[in-house]
Amino acid sequence: MKIDGNRKQDRATELVLTYYAAFNRGDWDGMLALLSDDVAHDLNQGAREMGREAFAAFLARMDGSYREQLRDIVVLASLDGDRAAAEYVVHGQYLRSDEGLPPAQGQTYVLPGGAFFDIRDDRIARVSNYYNLQDWIRQVGG
Repeated sequence: MKIDGNRKQDRATELVLTYYAAFNRGDWDGMLALLSDDVAHDLNQGAREMGREAFAAFLARMDGSYREQLRDIVVLASLDGDRAAAEYVVHGQYLRSDEGLPPAQGQTYVLPGGAFFDIRDDRIARVSNYYNLQDWIRQVGG
């Protein structure tokens, strides 16, 4: 397979990898720049949030409670570049208690996760995140 950045599949893969590279740098503005204005964000075991502003608010909430790095990232994209999926391992620390979750005491965790993406006009139009919440709660001592 020739990967030259001209195929939609290559561009979709690069877009998702760029999104996660920004995440790992804590570059929230860089992440937001990759999203469509009307991005749909499906929270793990939660509601769908709509729009870039809602996504920015989500990032601010996460930034206050968690310090995370994603490793072993694997991205697969459809040939037409309209959809992609990622699998990764989250290495994190729980810094400040999050509503409805166990108290934070600086606990660390390692948790596999994944996400699905819709891509439109070279922007991320949907992110649906998945991980095992019960495993996370077990790891942080809930």
